Amino acid sequence: MEKKKILAITLARGGSKRVPRKNIILVNDKPLLQYTVDEVKKSKYIDKYIVSTDDDKIINVCKQLNVDYHKRPNELAQDTSTSASAIKNVIDSNPDYDIIVEIMCTNPLKNVEDIDGCIKKLINTKSDSVVSVVRIWDNHPSRVKYIENDLLNSFYPEIPESRRQDLTPPAYVRNGSIYAFWKSSFLKHNNR
Repeated sequence: MEKKKILAITLARGGSKRVPRKNIILVNDKPLLQYTVDEVKKSKYIDKYIVSTDDDKIINVCKQLNVDYHKRPNELAQDTSTSASAIKNVIDSNPDYDIIVEIMCTNPLKNVEDIDGCIKKLINTKSDSVVSVVRIWDNHPSRVKYIENDLLNSFYPEIPESRRQDLTPPAYVRNGSIYAFWKSSFLKHNNR
């Protein structure tokens, strides 16, 4: 791992429609962003951490937290802008990294073990990318249905009266916390 240069990025746009400046809303007297910053700073592997934002108030929080920030152009901070375009914008200004780790601050429950675990899994499995997931129980695919002609139908066969812990195979969903990927793969495919 010491031979790989690792850049962590958090995208923190200020213009969310549902919850403006959600990334710096106070949660238990701390800006939401700080929960991520505190864990990233504990990482054994991350060489540089940058918050990409278009918002001056978020920049001020970054300064208070002693975190590097990248002023994102307004055209990359719109409702229709993609995460990939914002990540590429940061990479273009920081080209000397092998691995990129996008760490989302809207999920404050991740910890440094989760972050470093994704980085280790990316390297150890030789995957193009790794994403953090959480196991789902009650919403297992065998319990998810759709309605057609007023009838409830299964997407996936359900064993009648099965307990949630017996549903197989175990099912997982991305939890919106961490994406780790090789810069070369990202630039080739233009996505995480």
